[in-house]
Amino acid sequence: MSKPLGVILAGGLATRMGGGDKGLLQIGGQSLLTHVIERLTPQVDGLALNANGDPQRFSDLNLPILPDTIEGFAGPLAGVLAGLDWAAEQGADSIVTAAADTPFFPRDLVARLIAAAEGQAHPLVLATTPRTGDEALKSGGGRRINRHPTFGLWPVALRDDLRAALQDGLRKVVLWTDKNDGREALFPADPFDPFFNVNTPDDLVRAEKLLEQA
Repeated sequence: MSKPLGVILAGGLATRMGGGDKGLLQIGGQSLLTHVIERLTPQVDGLALNANGDPQRFSDLNLPILPDTIEGFAGPLAGVLAGLDWAAEQGADSIVTAAADTPFFPRDLVARLIAAAEGQAHPLVLATTPRTGDEALKSGGGRRINRHPTFGLWPVALRDDLRAALQDGLRKVVLWTDKNDGREALFPADPFDPFFNVNTPDDLVRAEKLLEQA
């Protein structure tokens, strides 16, 4: 398949950071969003930002701003749907999503998601990493991986199915991907999980330190 379009998900409430846009926080003199844009742009055929509220606060990014189309805070799947609707308008078959607060995701994210989707009628793949350290001891139904539901490959062909699920109240990403025979792409978590995201002020300090390794 050709390169998909990219959609950065920035529609979260950032409650653990006191509200506001986590993506506008800075590490290494640049916003988290800028780091995400720089990593995702070479991997996709075009890029948009899913965000709610006044789009002017992102005007310097020169990206299409896609608000949620499902009323109320419906979580990441609402952002995925907004991205799929935009991609349909562009004549694209699929999108890859990335979170605005996750600056170190793999530079081969898209290639590996596409590889994992080989043979699927409708490519639907979530990124995963192995559980390490104390995490490996946690309960989880025997699962030894962490799924990262804001990082995935999503087919435009299933957007109406997703819209109906959201309107019926579905909010959990993996329930929808499992129902539609979604697959997983496993990424290494060494020397750290590349899907580490900034949720708290302490995470921002850690991200500044990790920047040297990323």
